[in-house]
Amino acid sequence: MKSDIEIAQATEIRPIAEIAASMGLTQDDIIPYGRYIAKIPLGIMERYRDMPDGKLILVTAMSPTSMGEGKTTTTIGLGQALRRIGKRAMMAIREPSLGPCMGLKGGAAGGGYSQVLPMEDINLHFTGDLHAISTAHNLLAAVVDNHLHQRSTPEINPRDVVWKRVIDMNDRSLRSIILGLEDRGLNGVMREDGFVITAASEIMAILCLSNNLKELKERMGRVIVGYDYLRKPIFAGDIGVNGAMAALLKHAIHPNLVQSVEGTPVLVHGGPFANIAHGCNTVIATKMARKLSDYTITEAGFGADLGAEKFFHIKCRASGMVPSAAVLVVTSRAYALHGIENIRKHVDTLAQFGVPSVISINKFAGDSEQTLAELKGRCEELGVSAVITDLREQGGEGGLELAEKLVGLCETPCDFRMLYDLNSGIREKVERVATQVYGAAGVEFSALAEKDIKQIENMGYGNLPVCIAKTQSSLSDNPKLPGFPPDGFTISVSSARISAGAGFVVIFTGKILAMPGLPMRPAALAIDVDDHGNITGLF
Repeated sequence: MKSDIEIAQATEIRPIAEIAASMGLTQDDIIPYGRYIAKIPLGIMERYRDMPDGKLILVTAMSPTSMGEGKTTTTIGLGQALRRIGKRAMMAIREPSLGPCMGLKGGAAGGGYSQVLPMEDINLHFTGDLHAISTAHNLLAAVVDNHLHQRSTPEINPRDVVWKRVIDMNDRSLRSIILGLEDRGLNGVMREDGFVITAASEIMAILCLSNNLKELKERMGRVIVGYDYLRKPIFAGDIGVNGAMAALLKHAIHPNLVQSVEGTPVLVHGGPFANIAHGCNTVIATKMARKLSDYTITEAGFGADLGAEKFFHIKCRASGMVPSAAVLVVTSRAYALHGIENIRKHVDTLAQFGVPSVISINKFAGDSEQTLAELKGRCEELGVSAVITDLREQGGEGGLELAEKLVGLCETPCDFRMLYDLNSGIREKVERVATQVYGAAGVEFSALAEKDIKQIENMGYGNLPVCIAKTQSSLSDNPKLPGFPPDGFTISVSSARISAGAGFVVIFTGKILAMPGLPMRPAALAIDVDDHGNITGLF
């Protein structure tokens, strides 16, 4: 069996102008980044303003194993399958982070004959969007520290700066640092600080939830960088840097156009994690894909308890988009770890949102036909259709039955609804998600979390949606508790933070960290490049 990178390097990639032409775009409508990548300017949306929106299909999953269950592979393969049955389809997915690419999971461009190309470029730097986001974020951090050093107004309490720095890499050593050491203050004000991964940056979330450059700049102006000595919030707009930050994102805001192995157009744009952020690609790319196709397939990170819940409560709420259907990815290895009750809970979650769904059983090498057939039967006992797909090895051909079922499912009326009202208190929203989506018996709030929530509500942000940071390895907040515990469990909320620019309240549960660490043997140790620039070991 060929590796992902071997398949990618053996595929003849079409010039990006041809891919654009298949969408009805001309050479003048795109900004080429070499022969096989382009950006599509936001201005194209004005031309298609009066065009109807295509159907929106969300790909989510059961609780995953540590290696992932193939949501992106399913997303890409399904788009290819829809094209094979004569439908105008596009995919809109997230950009990979170098953190997991060099860490445990590897890249995020799909797999086998259901991946996006050029795979190496997409996984390694791509068009520089994540670097631009990191730079804009760190510009704000640098200006804040200079603001402190210069004793500028409004005055910020050095002990109450909440804006950390970012880097697009798993590096646990940077979680907590000390700034301004030595030289008697010439190196700035000495204080505690730290780094989070770029995928957890509020600037990433803002890019993903903005509709245009004007909104992007306004949202960044609402970012809270710290507080004064009376605990009054200080915003990025107060120190006048959001204009420069927006200038750094002038190009990053345009969606990136690439292609799948079978030449299907794919927009790859934005990349927040779902366990510590909201886990969805940009609103801009999704809306653009819906104008340029009849079916847009997108994915949200990890299981339905994380990515799908945040897709519905945060992305759909912010954009006004309504999904037509959902695909729940299931695998035999995740089923072996988590059991049928875990799948049942995720099916139930999608039903609570009123979104019709179908289960895609993603076939892996080594899965026996008997095992897959038994799993299919168990899934169908839950009252939903289940299809065995072989999208990695067969590409779109391995998902034709799934594509046909989804076309029919998209014609089913969708009674889409939210699970909580924005006017509910923050505690009530957290409890609603914990009990209805995770299946928890209740929620325990630490004294710090209670204090944080009270302050956030007193500041006037109590009517925002919640973005719950939780482990992806379990429905609970304990990564070592797989499946669906029959005796119930309690979610422990440790703290809360306002992301005023992004427009949500981040709730931290368990021991979730905004800066992951590398595993014992990082994937980076297997990656190499030869004298001719050919990359190996990337997956």
